Amino acid sequence: MNFPDFYEQAPVVRTRDPFAEMLGAAQDGLLEYHYVDAVRLAGHSCPTVAGAFLMGRAALAALYPDKPAERGGVAIHMPAPEHEGTTGVMAQVLTLLTGAASDNGFQGIQGRFKRKGLLSFAERREGEAITFTRLDTGASVAVSLNVSPIPGDPAQGVRMAAILQDRADDSQREAFANAWQDRVRRLLLEFADDPRVIRVSTA
Repeated sequence: MNFPDFYEQAPVVRTRDPFAEMLGAAQDGLLEYHYVDAVRLAGHSCPTVAGAFLMGRAALAALYPDKPAERGGVAIHMPAPEHEGTTGVMAQVLTLLTGAASDNGFQGIQGRFKRKGLLSFAERREGEAITFTRLDTGASVAVSLNVSPIPGDPAQGVRMAAILQDRADDSQREAFANAWQDRVRRLLLEFADDPRVIRVSTA
C-alpha cells in the first residue's frame, strides 16, 4: 500500500473482543490495531489522529496492565461536545480501539456485548482529559494529550496557505506533506511513552 513506512513501526494496540470471539470473527477474540487502521478510518494522518491512537493505547494499558484490554468493556467520556474542535475525530479513533459508541452503537444481545451509550460527550468543555472507565471493576483513568514538545516546521503555515490558495508548486506540496508526516512520525515513534505528551492519571 501507499503509506509511509513508519506507520507499521508505530505501537500496536492489542485487545480481546468477546463478541468477535463468539461470532468467530477473530480466533479467541484477539484483535490488533495498527496506526494505519486509524488512518484508513479517518482518511488522513495528523497529530490529532496519532494522538488519539496513543491516548487509547495508554488508557487501555493502564486499565489492563496484565492482559489484552477487553474491547467493549470500557466506557469513554469526552471532555467537550462532539462538534467542538477535534473531539469527533478523536472519538472515532477511540471507538475503533475500544468499541465504545454513542447512541448509534450496537445495542447488544440479551443485555450482553452492548456498545451503545459507552461513549459520551460533555455538554460544554470540561478540560482536556478524556476519561476511560472499566465496566467490570469501575477503575478509571484520565488521559490528556500535549504535542507542544513536538513542534512543527515553522514554514508549514506559508506552505499550507499556498496550497489552500492553489498557488503552491510541486516542491512546496511535497515539502508540506513530508514535514507534516515527519511530525506524526516523531509523535508515534519517539514520544509514544513520554509522560509530557501522553499524560495518564487516576480519575
